Amino acid sequence: MGHGHHQDSSENIKVAFLLNLSFTILEFLGGYFTNSAAIFADAVHDLGDCLALAQAWYFERLSLREGDVRYTYGYKRFSIFGALISSVVLLVSSTFILIESIPRLISPETTYAPGIVVFAVVGVIVNGAAMFRLRHLKGLNARVVALHFLEDILGWIAVLIMGTILLFKEIYILDPILAIIITVYILVNVFKNIKGLFAVFMQAVPKGLDLKEIEKAIKGMGKVKDIHHLHLWSLDGEHHVLTAHIVVDCDITKEDYFSIKNKVKEVIAKFPIYHSTIEIELEGESCRMK
Repeated sequence: MGHGHHQDSSENIKVAFLLNLSFTILEFLGGYFTNSAAIFADAVHDLGDCLALAQAWYFERLSLREGDVRYTYGYKRFSIFGALISSVVLLVSSTFILIESIPRLISPETTYAPGIVVFAVVGVIVNGAAMFRLRHLKGLNARVVALHFLEDILGWIAVLIMGTILLFKEIYILDPILAIIITVYILVNVFKNIKGLFAVFMQAVPKGLDLKEIEKAIKGMGKVKDIHHLHLWSLDGEHHVLTAHIVVDCDITKEDYFSIKNKVKEVIAKFPIYHSTIEIELEGESCRMK
């Protein structure tokens, strides 16, 4: 992925952060004046989002650095670290929402419906604008950030529906019920993201890539006898790395050697692989990694 794309990602996360921070301050005031658990819970949730966005912005910029003597693959994996922090913040804030909402199921409190409707409309607009800025971004970090806003938009639409109902019917238990439903939805998606992050940290084969298919394609070339130490993992969920030892016939010429190497590169180029390291060994040659 190009450098310019990452710059766009960083700038869009910055704009999303500023939008979210401004609205979060208004949410705390709105939660107090409307006495709504759903709005106050959203305010706490969005405060967590602000912290997540701040670090996502920082780590996204850090991930643009080129490799050096310490981080030879560059700083791309720092964006994954940022995505992990975002997920943890979202997990903690969601737990807080549950703790605040459950008691209100037993003792529902009166809420100010007109204020809820006004804040819900503003919430949809603000979070929708932030989501629009992030709609084309890729990478786990950007996707986690975008998930924050998608959840908020859905949450505010639900709050708007609830507020409209409360304008006509004083069913105040809807407030904590809605807060709990939103939180459960959020937690399900958080765990999905954490699962994806865990796979990257554990250097699992990236989703959508078949190691056996790559191995079969390389073995299908002439003069390739075997492949071993074939590894495929991802730096950040988007930039994938492959390494392999390829065993060839002992009687190959210099021209054969370069031909095989070029053909291997052509095979690998058919897959979304960011970086590859190939070592060619003669049949019978001792491999120090065995």
